[in-house]
Amino acid sequence: MTMYLVIAVIVLFFLVIFQISKAAEYVAVLKGEEQNRKQTNKVNAFLMVAFMVAGLIGVWYCNELYYKKTLLPLESASVQGEKVDQMLWITLAVTGAVFILTQILLFGFAYKYQEKESRKVFYFPHSTKLEILWTVVPAIFLTVLVVMGLRNWFYFTGDAPADAMQVEVTGKQFGWIFRYPGKDNQFGKKYYKLIDGADNALGLVWKDSAAMNIKDDAASHDDIVTESTVYLVKNKPVKFIIGSRDVIHDVGLSQFRLKMDAVPGIPTTMWFTPKFTTKEMKEKTGNPNFVYEISCDQMCGNGHYSMRGVIEVVTQEEYDAWMAKQKPKYLAVFPDKDPANKKDSTATASVAIK
Repeated sequence: MTMYLVIAVIVLFFLVIFQISKAAEYVAVLKGEEQNRKQTNKVNAFLMVAFMVAGLIGVWYCNELYYKKTLLPLESASVQGEKVDQMLWITLAVTGAVFILTQILLFGFAYKYQEKESRKVFYFPHSTKLEILWTVVPAIFLTVLVVMGLRNWFYFTGDAPADAMQVEVTGKQFGWIFRYPGKDNQFGKKYYKLIDGADNALGLVWKDSAAMNIKDDAASHDDIVTESTVYLVKNKPVKFIIGSRDVIHDVGLSQFRLKMDAVPGIPTTMWFTPKFTTKEMKEKTGNPNFVYEISCDQMCGNGHYSMRGVIEVVTQEEYDAWMAKQKPKYLAVFPDKDPANKKDSTATASVAIK
């Protein structure tokens, strides 16, 4: 019912405009073209002011309607993201003030300086002072904003703290693969030609290959590989080492206010410190289904819309308990290399002999 009412109002609105335009034509014929032009000019000047008022009210209304549906009311979930929020609010304040001021001047001047018989036209073709003013002032503001952005960029992408976790994030069509260093705290080598379905999705170097001129890298034997979900620790810095297995992707961390391209063959990095666990964010947002998301912010193919990962931020104790349950990918693919399996086999054999 509401839809039909809206359509009826829109149709009626256009009918009114059409009738007004036709009436204006009839008035022009009766009064004369010159008189009608002056009358139309006054109407247009008034409509300029009306359009300005309606437009500013529309901006305010849209803000009231959609502001709470954005991420702006919710503070950044990372320490570093606070700097992004600060920069965003400064940018919105400056550009918002300029927008409102220029719109008022634009439409206000159109009304104030409308054609009048008593007014003499004054031509103002050039002013060096004005040109310097409207060039230098915006340049200063933009320079400040650019410097702030570069400072934050170098901070996020610079050296992470010495105690930071390290997690490798690899994009693929259409999902995310995460790798943690094992007990040796080192990532093993990988080679793209060794990628083999789900068994070796990253191409870790697990054996010698004379044909490829590579040797088994023992550092890769204890690496933990997971997909879809990555676990991080509250208040502990984490460095993401980002890459791609196929095309360009982009690691988008909207709740943390960060993003970084995932480029094939060119690792990129960024680091941040989570402020709230996932459980705490569920309470803050009042949403029991809340999750931190990793989205792909770069069009990467027909499945781009489905390329979504989840970040679970937990306490250090919860992370340690989760990590204790994880098995290195190498041992999962080669169970005969697992010392635990060998112990079980030895124990079984001993029982059989007895």
